[in-house]
Amino acid sequence: MARLLSRARFYACLLWLWGALSTAAVAKVWTIAPSATMQYAVQEALIAADPGDIVELPEGRFAMTVELVLSKPFVTMRGQGMHKTELVYSETAAGPQGILTAADHTIIEDLAVIDHPGDGIKAVGVNGVTFRRVRVEWTKRAGKDNGAYGLYPVMSHNVLMEDNLVIGASDAGIYVGQSKNIVVRRNRVEYNVAGIEIENSQRADVYDNTATNNTGGILVFNLPNLLIKGGHGTRLFHNRIVKNNFVNFAPAGNSVALIPQGTGILIMANPNVEIFENLIADHYTTSIAVVSYNITERAADDP
Repeated sequence: MARLLSRARFYACLLWLWGALSTAAVAKVWTIAPSATMQYAVQEALIAADPGDIVELPEGRFAMTVELVLSKPFVTMRGQGMHKTELVYSETAAGPQGILTAADHTIIEDLAVIDHPGDGIKAVGVNGVTFRRVRVEWTKRAGKDNGAYGLYPVMSHNVLMEDNLVIGASDAGIYVGQSKNIVVRRNRVEYNVAGIEIENSQRADVYDNTATNNTGGILVFNLPNLLIKGGHGTRLFHNRIVKNNFVNFAPAGNSVALIPQGTGILIMANPNVEIFENLIADHYTTSIAVVSYNITERAADDP
């Protein structure tokens, strides 16, 4: 077993080291006071923060209308807990996601993003990102206007997502796309179309998660027509994947709209996937399916 877990431990230790380095010589903690205009104070602190700084949000439930953006490396954005610091977005919130980072070695932890009309938290093109003890939730179950992705790193390296909760995404609760060196562990995903999705990504370890009451529990895909191709080397182990029989409410045309209601694990066109020591039970359609992209009957422009 030590050998089987060695790769996951290596990535996790590497990501922990980056996080430790980011806070080892903390220059400043920006403590944000609760107020009706807190979102602007948070964004000002994120702009002013230096590498190593922590922007700390207060406990409370706060109305949000704008996207928060992290652009400095080695900055931590921290609340008081996923059920204590709640950022609640309006239907007309500006920006395609609640929180966006394009900065290396970002840490976002101990807060909630609720009812954003787009995505919850997105990381784009970063080297080193951690989402920890974060809750992303759409409070309407199977809502036709629910956002697509809860936690959404894409085109990134060295990704760690641990101890998060994602509920109600119309595409994937936890999604990692076109990325490398990924650890997804101890998360809970429910009432999403796809609980966890690893797409066009390399070397992902997905373990100790609970996926329940989604349309499909865990997906590993390779899709054509994307900038980064050739995903491989995903391992799914020690997960609890049960009763993923929820209605598929994805918008028509989305890839996940094709997932049969009642699917445990779905592997599509992705090589070198290992599945072991999971609990997979009580699915209406299938526990594990391995399929070709051709079943989608969609054109692929890739040569």
